Amino acid sequence: MYKEKKVAVVVPAYNEEHFIGQVIDSIPAFVDQIIVVDDGSSDRTYDHVKELSNSRIVLLRNSTNQGVGRSTINGYRKALELGSDIVVKVDADGQMPLDHLPNLLDAIVDEGYDYVKGNRFLESAPLKQMPKLRLLGNIVLTFLTKLASGYWHIFDPQNGFTAIHARCLRAIDLGQVHKRYFFENDMLVQLNIHNFRVKDVSMPAIYGQERSGIRITSTFITFPWLLLRRFLHRIYQKYVLRDFSPIALFLGAGSLLLGWGVGFGIYLWIKSTLTHVQTSTGTVMLAVLPLILGFQLVLEALVLDIQETPR
Repeated sequence: MYKEKKVAVVVPAYNEEHFIGQVIDSIPAFVDQIIVVDDGSSDRTYDHVKELSNSRIVLLRNSTNQGVGRSTINGYRKALELGSDIVVKVDADGQMPLDHLPNLLDAIVDEGYDYVKGNRFLESAPLKQMPKLRLLGNIVLTFLTKLASGYWHIFDPQNGFTAIHARCLRAIDLGQVHKRYFFENDMLVQLNIHNFRVKDVSMPAIYGQERSGIRITSTFITFPWLLLRRFLHRIYQKYVLRDFSPIALFLGAGSLLLGWGVGFGIYLWIKSTLTHVQTSTGTVMLAVLPLILGFQLVLEALVLDIQETPR
């Protein structure tokens, strides 16, 4: 136990036979259970874990590859079944410094946070080791995730080194969380709907010979659309369904006015270009005024949303 709290570590693993043993060995002794979820690996990951003589290991196996999100959720549910107070999620590729695990746990046990995650961007030296393309992708996705999740003070949302209190896992609908690489981003959205407190903890990353399963191209195609859907879902759940707020009104009206201003302005520009007839000032104002007012309403909605961020 850690400060009288029962701790479980969930390790989703897919084809990590070269790293999984090292990761398990590096998990501190105060951890009560190590829940390894083999996600239908085609190598010896499952057999390798099964051969380890560690009484803390609880080994689960997906019959087919179902994604890191599904595997983590399966591990979360098992941890709740075992009566864990805090559940940590650690990737099986050896990139996460487990000697920093107490920093995550202290934020929950001593400071009262509900969900704590690592942030690689607070460490300048190890950050230089991050591949430049991955660094750029993280920066872009971080801004989009801030908008979608409502946690504007959180950075590095793709970091999978997290700790969560059991009460949060019981409160959110785990069945609605994304089952693949969008899992970490989606967890933030679900947590914000319930107003749980989230904190970043400085955490260096370790980059060796492991290969990431995330494809940059597919990520930039799928993640923006998923983040837009989650943003709309969060606004509806939090500011309409649970407690109606001016944020939803400002955002809805502002989006309509902004859309009209942009659309009508483009129409007038194309019409003027094709007909070579100058558009009157009054007609132009029918595009400009809604655009300005819509922009102000959307901006005000975002400012209010930032102020509503649970801290």
